[in-house]
Amino acid sequence: MPELTPFHLAIPVRDLASARAFYGELLGCREGRSAAEWVDFDFYGHQLVCHVVERAVADEPAHNRVDDHDVPVPHFGIVLEMRDWEELAATLRKAGTAFVIEPTVRFKGQAGEQATMFLTDPSGNALEFKSFRDIEGQLFAR
Repeated sequence: MPELTPFHLAIPVRDLASARAFYGELLGCREGRSAAEWVDFDFYGHQLVCHVVERAVADEPAHNRVDDHDVPVPHFGIVLEMRDWEELAATLRKAGTAFVIEPTVRFKGQAGEQATMFLTDPSGNALEFKSFRDIEGQLFAR
């Protein structure tokens, strides 16, 4: 798979202290620049910017049914190597994380089989972390 250029994503958060605790401490994302109302994080090589806004997330999240799970929409995340995904799942479990969708393997035996887990940050932004045994062969498999 060719090396990808970093993406930039700006998300709303209720406060920077909880964003720093979640993204910086729990997920281990290095903090970059910041100001009174925003902070940059190195989200696995991508630029994630948390902006404090009055109404951080929708009151009633939407969901879409995917392989017998109610997937929160919108959501964002990252595709990790399997070992890194397993380590993150263990770290999150140890921290007592309340998962939206527990770490699981979906589409078993099908094209696109993947390990996945969903959780929300303290502001209610939904994240998905996923992995494939064969990223190049399965990420965009049909």
